[in-house]
Amino acid sequence: MDSEDDMHDANSVDDDYYSGDTAADYCSDDDCGDYEFMDHDFEDPHDIVAKHQQKNYVVLNEADIRQRQEDDITTVSTVLSIPRVAASILLCHYHWSVSNVHEAWFADEDRIRKTVGLLERPVQFSNAKLLTCGICFESYPLDRISTAACGHPFCSTCWKSYMRTSIDGGPGCLMLRCPDPSCSAAVGQDMISRLASDDDKGKYARYLLRSYIEDNRKTKWCPAPGCEYAVEFVVGSGGYDVACSCSYGFCWNCTEEAHRPVDCSTVAKWIMKNSAESENMNWILANSKPCPKCKRPIEKNQGCMHMTCTPPCKFEFCWLCLGAWTDHGERTGGFYACNRYEAAKQEGAYDETERRREMAKNSLERYTHYYERWATNQSSRQKALADLQQMQNVHLEKLSDRQSQPESQLKFIIEAWLQIVECRRVLKWTYAYGYYLSEDEHAKRQFFEYLQGEAEAGLERLHQCAEKDLQNYLTAEPPPNDFNDFRTKLAGLTSVTRNYFENLVRALENGLSDVDTRGGCSNTAASSKGGAGGKGKSGRGKAASKTGGPNDDSQRQIASLFLFVLPLGWLLLQKL
Repeated sequence: MDSEDDMHDANSVDDDYYSGDTAADYCSDDDCGDYEFMDHDFEDPHDIVAKHQQKNYVVLNEADIRQRQEDDITTVSTVLSIPRVAASILLCHYHWSVSNVHEAWFADEDRIRKTVGLLERPVQFSNAKLLTCGICFESYPLDRISTAACGHPFCSTCWKSYMRTSIDGGPGCLMLRCPDPSCSAAVGQDMISRLASDDDKGKYARYLLRSYIEDNRKTKWCPAPGCEYAVEFVVGSGGYDVACSCSYGFCWNCTEEAHRPVDCSTVAKWIMKNSAESENMNWILANSKPCPKCKRPIEKNQGCMHMTCTPPCKFEFCWLCLGAWTDHGERTGGFYACNRYEAAKQEGAYDETERRREMAKNSLERYTHYYERWATNQSSRQKALADLQQMQNVHLEKLSDRQSQPESQLKFIIEAWLQIVECRRVLKWTYAYGYYLSEDEHAKRQFFEYLQGEAEAGLERLHQCAEKDLQNYLTAEPPPNDFNDFRTKLAGLTSVTRNYFENLVRALENGLSDVDTRGGCSNTAASSKGGAGGKGKSGRGKAASKTGGPNDDSQRQIASLFLFVLPLGWLLLQKL
């Protein structure tokens, strides 16, 4: 929420909504019968944890990547009965897809060999004592001549220079061919290892390793600066958010930071808007006027209307009517007013200009409202990450000593901080969602702002409990003896907040489909899991069949939906 008063109001709203009288006011028995609000089958806590831990991706370190690469090379080499070097060249060409290699090879082996430069039978060396290098045209004994499978001879020095030039040119060296312009025979890693310098060998090996990730559609590098982990993703298996072992979360689809519930196109627009000059132009339009002579924008920073443009222009003019100041005097209103402007304004001469300025000002204020809150939650998330690290490295051990409990029994605190970090990220992106939510869909906007406000209020409760309430058990002397009560409260708040935010994310990803543009609930029942791990039998519920006046019934339907979506656990923990 925006202030402590707002937070107090939100808590009051919670109490009012869940009191029996208010619920009766908003939702009659007939209206709410379909919701079955209290009729839930609660999930087993172990099932909830297991579901929360399911992943559709695997984080890979360098050893994992190398092992998978070697396994794929071995597979292709064994199935196709070809050398490992040839299998590596084939996999590079087909972006490390074993299935594509097999399919193409068995469909037309000769064509594939010709395409990638794999000769079926290597050409034998000549029996001559001396051979001429095809690059420098010097004659060398056989021990100083090397050839690819094609048999074109080149001296070791020329091979080394050729390889260095190719490797310095980038990953294209992985598909290196014979130096002879008329030959397309492949040059594999075996020749690189035998002829290239140590530095070039290292570069080539790094290119080969990185190609396994960068050319493979199922794997990507973590985009965090300095991170060397990669992620293998099961495409089509659900959401795109992944969490690397370096603690950085990102979207698999667009590689921006994790941004559920906002889709990738909205994130791209939001990031572009934050970095573009459009808002600067809006600010200039809303807060400045162009000099009538040189047209440079001027901001009014003092009280009087007498403006003087900066050198070399130095034109003096009236801020209100933009006329030359030499034409102004007592007859035009004097020093602080301009009767000429007032008269022209009454005639409508400045209506369009004022309208454009007002629109720009409103647009800027709206953008600033959402951006400030987006940035504030980002800052809060960064602070929460720092607090989490401090808790793991310092405070957990101290708390373990003061409470005489093993650290393994204090993991609920770490889980709470991890949940705070995740919720701050979700809450941050709800402001980008809200910015692009259509102004015409009043019911959806009302519903969204309500859910967002409840999310902020609930997260603040959890954050305060983990940050401030915990300090008593770290610093108070003697240590309070109600630590088990604190454990119950914090663990409960963590569970309820997690469930609420999961429901919020699902609702926003579905486009708030339970609310139609007229202010009512949709007629289609959607399955949804209730709060505190509950599983609703009837889902989000169906719209009431009654259709009263445009104000009363619409408001009652919206209020009923609010009641239904909020987790039941929220009520149970209100007074903790």
